[in-house]
Amino acid sequence: MSAPDIVTKCIYEPAADDDGDRVLIMRLWPRGIRRERVSVWLKELGPVPTLLREFLDEQITWEQYVPRYFAGLARPEAQAAVAEVRRRAQGGRVTLLCGCADEQRRHRSLLQAYLLDSPRARPRPSRAAAPHRRARRRRA
Repeated sequence: MSAPDIVTKCIYEPAADDDGDRVLIMRLWPRGIRRERVSVWLKELGPVPTLLREFLDEQITWEQYVPRYFAGLARPEAQAAVAEVRRRAQGGRVTLLCGCADEQRRHRSLLQAYLLDSPRARPRPSRAAAPHRRARRRRA
């Protein structure tokens, strides 16, 4: 079985013939976008409102945002939406859409990594959780 074809794009970019299923993954419908430009709206794949607000208000960093976004994908309603994207990807290309302007920090790329089972989407062990080596005592 071949790897799914899942790409990302800003919702405000023009639609292309090769976009396949266009999946909007924002909690709120973006201004000025017609419903015809989207195949399906899966708002549960957008960040939970409190997480998004904390990030936009700069109460948390991107490094804090990322694991919390992935944790939010474990919610049952998010898992149902993940299953829908995976089902659609079996039939061809899926384009994940959100309105994030920052090309480096956008949840559509995080979701793409998650769906493609990328190492980027796997939690890193924290240093606190790493096994500590005991210092060996020398006998006198």
